[in-house]
Amino acid sequence: MKNYRIKFSILGLIAMLATLSTNAQTIGGGTTDPDYRVILTAVPFLSIAPDSRASGMGDVGAATSPDINSAHWNNGKLAFIDGSFGGSLSYSPWLKNIVPDMGLTYLSGFYKIDKVQTVGISMRYFDLGKIYLTDIEGVQLGEDNPREFAFDGTYSRKLSNNWGIGVSMRYVASNLVGPSGGQDKVASSVAVDLGTYYTKPVTLGRTNAEYAFGAHISNIGQKMSYTGNAEQEDFIPVNLRIGTSLKLELDPYNSLTLAVDLNKLLVPTPPVYAEDEDGNPVFDNNNERVIEKGEDPDRNLIAGMFGSFSDAPDGFSEEVKEFTVSSGAEYWYRNIFSARAGYFYENKEKGGRQYASLGLGIRYQTFGLDMSYLIPGDQNNPLAETIRFTLIWMVTKEEDQQN
Repeated sequence: MKNYRIKFSILGLIAMLATLSTNAQTIGGGTTDPDYRVILTAVPFLSIAPDSRASGMGDVGAATSPDINSAHWNNGKLAFIDGSFGGSLSYSPWLKNIVPDMGLTYLSGFYKIDKVQTVGISMRYFDLGKIYLTDIEGVQLGEDNPREFAFDGTYSRKLSNNWGIGVSMRYVASNLVGPSGGQDKVASSVAVDLGTYYTKPVTLGRTNAEYAFGAHISNIGQKMSYTGNAEQEDFIPVNLRIGTSLKLELDPYNSLTLAVDLNKLLVPTPPVYAEDEDGNPVFDNNNERVIEKGEDPDRNLIAGMFGSFSDAPDGFSEEVKEFTVSSGAEYWYRNIFSARAGYFYENKEKGGRQYASLGLGIRYQTFGLDMSYLIPGDQNNPLAETIRFTLIWMVTKEEDQQN
């Protein structure tokens, strides 16, 4: 009997769990361990920081200055971008010390329609590398290549000189189950992102500065299933990001930006299930597991989003632990050279990701290059000891410079 489908699914799951370590609120489900309740979602690759500027600042981006990759962090920023049109290419190797051909590729571009409207597109492609298939006796049956991708379209508009909003539409597909057979299928979903961004010049003593605030909800979309069974659907990573930044113009040549973001998955928290004296699960009359603490995670999208603020088994104290904190700093010299640093924190009970990051950037005429490097804490990270890069091309027309 061939076991290639089983082997493929296991390897796909291993790759996906590796993915989850950069979005650690994605492992697990219902649990009996009160000290480790990490939230489960499908397609966690949507939450991976795709560009090197933000990843060099501890994955902060809700309220930093607009750039070509703003649609991922806060699409409300895109209307404030300085350029007329442009594009970027980013690449992040994944588990490079274990698998040579895994990685995340991100393409993005924008076009400024007029002084208040900007549109953008992007594509995200996560390649999990080749997997060699065998039967139960070890005979080679060929190879396959699990992969996931998403296509986005964004519209961003200024409502005033200081305030902007954005909306993005996304199609996402995930193929982790190997050769089709039975009910296995490519999982897909359609989602929406909504964002807002506010910025205002201020003066701190004798220093000119710019304050900004941003809020963004991403991946508001239908659940996904790899089997076609509605009872086996998983939430995609609906995420709330809010942040603020302060840019200080130190002198005509030097500037420093400080920024911080809070993130929370708007997805049900796994409950604590009841067990008998022997540690066996307890079922009710409908053959459903009995929930001891928390709420039933089998909810629709809207109920799951709003209920995610009050469904943790340990109440408010646990809800607070589900927020992650990103903080970062960015220094620019003459808008030509930049240096970045950041730190990301997640509570140990919710995944325990804690890491620092460093980054560099350079701009020359219409071209730019950003690089970042992640320094993991106690937990292993698939991006550890990895250089990520982003290539940038942006053109500014004379009429846009005047605006």
